[in-house]
Amino acid sequence: MAKDQILVTGGAGYIGSHTVVELQASDYPVVIVDNFANSDRRVLDRIEAISGVRPEFVEADCTDMTAMRKLFDDFDIKCIINFAADKAVGESVKEPVKYYRNNLVTLMNLLDMMREHGTKGLVFSSSCTVYGEPDENPVAENTPIKRATSPYGNTKQICEEMIADVVASGVGLNAVMLRYFNPIGAHPSGIIGELPNGVPNCLVPFMTQAAIGARDVLSVFGNDYNTPDGYCIRDFIDVVDLAKAHVAAVERVLDDKNSAQVEVFNLGTGKGVSVMELITAFERATGVKVPYKIAPRRNGDVEKVWGDPSKANDILGWRAETPIEETLRNAWNWQLKLRERGII
Repeated sequence: MAKDQILVTGGAGYIGSHTVVELQASDYPVVIVDNFANSDRRVLDRIEAISGVRPEFVEADCTDMTAMRKLFDDFDIKCIINFAADKAVGESVKEPVKYYRNNLVTLMNLLDMMREHGTKGLVFSSSCTVYGEPDENPVAENTPIKRATSPYGNTKQICEEMIADVVASGVGLNAVMLRYFNPIGAHPSGIIGELPNGVPNCLVPFMTQAAIGARDVLSVFGNDYNTPDGYCIRDFIDVVDLAKAHVAAVERVLDDKNSAQVEVFNLGTGKGVSVMELITAFERATGVKVPYKIAPRRNGDVEKVWGDPSKANDILGWRAETPIEETLRNAWNWQLKLRERGII
């Protein structure tokens, strides 16, 4: 029996493209909508190269309601995975209006269209930033939500509240909200990976670019935190592991036994790794030194956070399995492939 059609907003982006590959590996027909604000249209060719299937594609901005209405009229969408959002903590502190406009209006438009067209399932790309600066680690789904430390984190908190309110209104929507920790790495094939437009805001792509000589030096923001080595601690999760969790979430929201409910799952490894430990692991995994310097703390950064993924392990049947050194080797292989192609 044919599976339901899945709309992946921001599907040409980093996490989105890896998720499309995993969806197509599970025989889901996919429609991608993307405006290439922070992605590359060549990703569509690369998805096809990996999966043997070219997803349907619509170039549009999800904040454009006219474009969204046409998209929903043209396709029979049964479930949405929403990746269409700006995601850099530091940038959100400098440009908060950009983040509120894009992240909130996108979700409002999608929720409106889902209500009008009777779309059943929503998988929302949330973030561990909703926990703010937690009092204790690891954080679980019932850890109290504290004030966000950045506009980016606040948009995720607001979006989660919007989804819960819409589900509670009785429209028949079934939603799963996935609180990611820190996705890193690349597809083992080296065909897709993280390549932000311009200067990377995320640690690993900046680190690999510094290691290959495309950037002079990696800035490490702060070494005086209240952590064992003084550096920020995060829960780094392999992007392919993360993508597979979205397939499990889609299956859950489309299951007829689950209706009109909101569920929240942490997606992480359950282990905290400091920024310096990650750099050391990269050098150990690749044999390549990373030029870095210590810079002042960055506004909006949480000191330490890592997650308890046991709920996702138990209910979704999912777990993070890829060792961090393998993840970092995949990230480096992706960087080498980019150099071979003359991209960076």
